[in-house]
Amino acid sequence: MTTLITPDGLHAALAGERPPLLLDAQYNLTGTPGRELYAAAHLAGALFVDVDLDLADPPGPGGRHPLPDMTRLQGTLRRLGISDNSPVVVYDQGSGMGSARAWWLLTYVGLADVRVLDGGLAAWTSAGYAVTDAPSRPPVPGGVTVRPGALPVLDAAAAAEVARRGILLDARAAGRFEGRTEPIDAVAGHIPGARNAPLDEFTGADGRLLDKERLHAYFASKGVFDSAAVGAYCGSGITAARMALALRQIGVTPAVYVGSWSEWITDPDRPVATGAE
Repeated sequence: MTTLITPDGLHAALAGERPPLLLDAQYNLTGTPGRELYAAAHLAGALFVDVDLDLADPPGPGGRHPLPDMTRLQGTLRRLGISDNSPVVVYDQGSGMGSARAWWLLTYVGLADVRVLDGGLAAWTSAGYAVTDAPSRPPVPGGVTVRPGALPVLDAAAAAEVARRGILLDARAAGRFEGRTEPIDAVAGHIPGARNAPLDEFTGADGRLLDKERLHAYFASKGVFDSAAVGAYCGSGITAARMALALRQIGVTPAVYVGSWSEWITDPDRPVATGAE
């Protein structure tokens, strides 16, 4: 099953015999909070899931967006009406960031039918489909049991090993990777041995992922087909999930370093590289 679904495909699925549950993961690192975006416009029936509060634990030694406590996550997913075999479609405003985190995390804990609305809310409305600001009715609670480990993850030591022996891709902008600027984290630079693959090089101006042919060519140029070990990281694990979604379109399942750079730098003994790769 493809990981992405088009607006037309979703519209048809919602009218089908087994419509998917809709999760709204609108998210901004800065600017208007996702919950406010949801209140202003969302797909009818969609329930809001908060990237910072529901899909991550509080910032700390594990980085800015560490994995959420699994017991708490299970309760959240049950509250959203999700059971083990539920089909789920996640979307955001169109950036692809919140939806990628939701897709990655739900897949990581064992849900087998999770898709991302390609282009998000912006593509949905551009296709002529309606949105609403009316609150969605609370669902019948689901019975999902989370089973972490369905997707590979890296800790700091494993990320360093992938950087040495495989391909570790850093999805941050070149200036942050090279250590020329760092607007968010306390230390600038990158994990030694990592290769830079900035988000804007595998997405278009509208925020959508490039088509499969261009994704294949781009990531081939980064060496992902030359190594059995491929990892992805970013500042806090959000953009890394977006990269994982992109790689999934071309048959590659990278191990995600969830803590990413924001966790790496919590240990002053971990080395920091600067400059171009």
